[in-house]
Amino acid sequence: MPPSESDVPRHRRTPDDGEYSDSDFLPYDEGEEYEAATEPILQEELAGLQYDASGIPLGPRRASALELEPSAFVAKYLFPTEKFRGEWRKHWTYLADQFGIGAVATFLFGWLWGYAAKHHYGPLSTIVLLVWLLVMIWVAFRVADWYFDRFILTNKRIMAVSGMFTRTVGMMPLLRVTDMKYEQSAMGRMFHYGNFVLESAGQDQALREVKHLPNPNELYLRIVEEMYEPEAVEAKLTAQMAAEDDGS
Repeated sequence: MPPSESDVPRHRRTPDDGEYSDSDFLPYDEGEEYEAATEPILQEELAGLQYDASGIPLGPRRASALELEPSAFVAKYLFPTEKFRGEWRKHWTYLADQFGIGAVATFLFGWLWGYAAKHHYGPLSTIVLLVWLLVMIWVAFRVADWYFDRFILTNKRIMAVSGMFTRTVGMMPLLRVTDMKYEQSAMGRMFHYGNFVLESAGQDQALREVKHLPNPNELYLRIVEEMYEPEAVEAKLTAQMAAEDDGS
């Protein structure tokens, strides 16, 4: 049974439903608002909300932007056709022991130097000062050594460079990585660092364990994405470069 005229809402009536006066229809703008509110959201419209301006996907995980250029220190270890993906220093907690030793040494030797100076022990004051300077030089050396330690990711391999005076460069091709995991202690979860363990098909591994890397979850996903979805990484990098060019 067709609905009666009174059963048809005014905003649903059309001239085909019968003869109605102009008062039976909503104004044009209100009708437009109603239609816009009831139209379903298309999948294409949702897709536009899933990426930011640089083309990086939005969602629960917001990865930081990919690094476009290596530092001068790292660039000399890359061959021309290799595509750089990022470099990371070890987390600052790697230096916690050294800073602790420096602080304790400063307090202890400061007290000894004050005691020797008060009792006019000239030679002891000199010895205390020299030992303190040696400890501080050792701490400064460890900090400088930390500065030159880098973990590097490219589209071909994983690298670890360490050492200020004696340089060690280890690497593992991505194609040979058979297993990878990262471990986080309670302190690591608190300060956002972890230890990476890499396994490869070969027996002798130049790069197996790298400790105190920052943001291990993001770094883990970056490595996995580079191993299994290199095209997606390249697309994100291209979109990022285009966004930076537009911004400039």
